[in-house]
Amino acid sequence: MALWDRLKESASTMQTQLVAKKNDLKSGAFRDASMAMCALVAAADGTVDPSERQRVAQLIATNEVLQNFDADDLRRRFEDNLGKLTADFAFGKVSVLQEIAKAKKKPAEARAVVQIGIVIGGADGDFDKDEQAVVREACYALDLPPHEFDL
Repeated sequence: MALWDRLKESASTMQTQLVAKKNDLKSGAFRDASMAMCALVAAADGTVDPSERQRVAQLIATNEVLQNFDADDLRRRFEDNLGKLTADFAFGKVSVLQEIAKAKKKPAEARAVVQIGIVIGGADGDFDKDEQAVVREACYALDLPPHEFDL
């Protein structure tokens, strides 16, 4: 099986797992960590072009698991995190990883945040090395072993 096919299958499987846990994923920490993760993946290569910003915003708006939260609030949180990353990527990444780490108190939420990162990263068909690297860093921030997610 080609890497791309495995990636699509993995992202699809993770989305299915997220939907199954949807009712357990309603905390503010999960919301905040998810939006930080989306911004981190979107800016993984150090830049965010308008089409990438739009694509990730669309994925956030249509993701069934995130529909537990107000769409405008999610968009604002995503944009705030992107702003930190685009102003100064290295410094912004520290702040965004701290936001992601808020979800580590609940292992199911922490895993769901990582899964969202993988779903967002793989949505364009290319979960590239930069995206994998930032999701791996998020795993460390959440005290989760990256190999659990094939990272």
